[in-house]
Amino acid sequence: MARLQDWVFPNVEFMRGVGWIYLPAGARLLCPLLLGLPGAVGVLVGSWCECFFHLYPDDPVRSFAGGISSALAPYLVYQFALRVLGMQASLANLTSRRLLLLVPLFGVASPLMHHLWFWMHGDQVDLAQGFAVMAAGDMLGALVVLYALKGMLGLLPTPAPRRKDL
Repeated sequence: MARLQDWVFPNVEFMRGVGWIYLPAGARLLCPLLLGLPGAVGVLVGSWCECFFHLYPDDPVRSFAGGISSALAPYLVYQFALRVLGMQASLANLTSRRLLLLVPLFGVASPLMHHLWFWMHGDQVDLAQGFAVMAAGDMLGALVVLYALKGMLGLLPTPAPRRKDL
């Protein structure tokens, strides 16, 4: 997703790793929704690869923390959806309304985790402005990915009805 981000939206970066539209956020939200904890672990490993080898190769502490923030936020949103919103782990009751509620929850949780670490680490960045841009970019990126996926699923042929006499 990060390479797709660089290709489709090359000029929307506010600062390194923060864009006005951030497509990897869609994958970060989708993986725990579809796979639960294994999806969050996949996000963690993928985020570490992206951080250590692409975004911050000369800052291992930031890379380590960035990967954890990237994986923990969507997993916490997933757990919130299961426990508070009554979403089923099978996603059988995941409606458009619930999904549209999860996107802004994730869009706030992710930058909150990242910027909390920035603040604790003493980074000299404009936390309020960076938070706002990251929240907007994560929400827009998640919506783009989710609706692109929905559109692609709509292109699949409709399965034939099951015969009940078998």
